[in-house]
Amino acid sequence: MLEDIIAAYNEAIFDTDRDRALKVVHDAELRGVSPEDIVFRVVLPAMDLMVKSISENLDANLAQHFMTAQIADTVTAEMIAKFKKAPEVRGRVVIGTASGDLHSLGKRIVIGCLKARMIDVRDLGVNVPPERFVDEAVKHHAEVIGISAMMVHTARGENGCLRVRELLKERGLENKIRIIAGGAPFRFDRELYKAIRADAWAEDAVTAGKVIVELIQEVRS
Repeated sequence: MLEDIIAAYNEAIFDTDRDRALKVVHDAELRGVSPEDIVFRVVLPAMDLMVKSISENLDANLAQHFMTAQIADTVTAEMIAKFKKAPEVRGRVVIGTASGDLHSLGKRIVIGCLKARMIDVRDLGVNVPPERFVDEAVKHHAEVIGISAMMVHTARGENGCLRVRELLKERGLENKIRIIAGGAPFRFDRELYKAIRADAWAEDAVTAGKVIVELIQEVRS
């Protein structure tokens, strides 16, 4: 039964049919599938499948990425309330768009992916000053700061990742907090993240969720 549910959910995701995907989830619950299995055996594997489709240059597109993350966010929030035991938080992240940048779509997809992976996420919004990234990371005990930039000048700007790195160094936090950068400029220049002194970057929002989990594990090890 579960195999059929997984296949139906994946088909709905790749068809970008939100209503059908949610119906598959709710029908599964009515058929006795546990909330835990819905999240960990249906929703999360679908996200990993989307990552695989990206890495293999298959026909995954932005609409599919966005919907996969949004459904994962919606379903996870609904199902967690029904878990027999509250899930353990796997890490904490603060995320926002760099100072001077007002784009938010990519960041929203990342947030959906992270929540489905049991990561506690604090969304700082857009046009975030570097001091706030660091202050909020410290306040919420975050292992990772995510900085999104959709324009080259905000990615490279003195009030973006470069300044966040300086602040972490000044406060002795470089071993406790990692930085991940993302956005269009990094896809055009795959070495850009090094130039702005980020620890990592991700080519797309769905892959970012996986990279952030790896950074959290690195900090915690």
